[in-house]
Amino acid sequence: MTATAIKPSTLEEFLQLSETKPAYEFIDGQIIQKPMPQGEHSQLQIELCETINQIAKPQKIGKAFPELRCVFGDLAIVPDIAVFRWERIPCLPSGRIANRFETYPDWSIEILSPDQRYKQVLAKLLHCAEYGTELGWLLDSEDESILVIDSDRRVKELRNSDRLPVLSGIDLELTVQQVFSWLNL
Repeated sequence: MTATAIKPSTLEEFLQLSETKPAYEFIDGQIIQKPMPQGEHSQLQIELCETINQIAKPQKIGKAFPELRCVFGDLAIVPDIAVFRWERIPCLPSGRIANRFETYPDWSIEILSPDQRYKQVLAKLLHCAEYGTELGWLLDSEDESILVIDSDRRVKELRNSDRLPVLSGIDLELTVQQVFSWLNL
């Protein structure tokens, strides 16, 4: 059964569908397929995941997950990067990581793709903040800016040498310029 074979009307029905690539999200009763990642998107995603995990994972502060489905607040979204504080990573009683993350990420990072609508991606980050996400980033490689969304749902645009906020406890200093420099080989 594919996501296009039936039109689920509830989140529960949506979650019974088979996974697809690129992933589908369930937002406001609609099924929306994420765009297929392209070069810039993939490069930024892998560099950010590796950079965050190099610092946060060894100290068991947090972990960055690429393309992880998060279900909360009647939505099923797949942030480009979902960062969870270590103690909030869903685990089974055995200690093994759970497959289903039925909670919000602590830090949600979205990388705008050419086919995506800015407003739709920003709405996902604002939804995350409404349900408990501490920090959101929306990267726009076209104009090399990053929108930062805090837990109070305030939005701020950062550029160039502006220093980016990260989750407390993660000893990471990055500027907008450094992030977009990863696009150069």
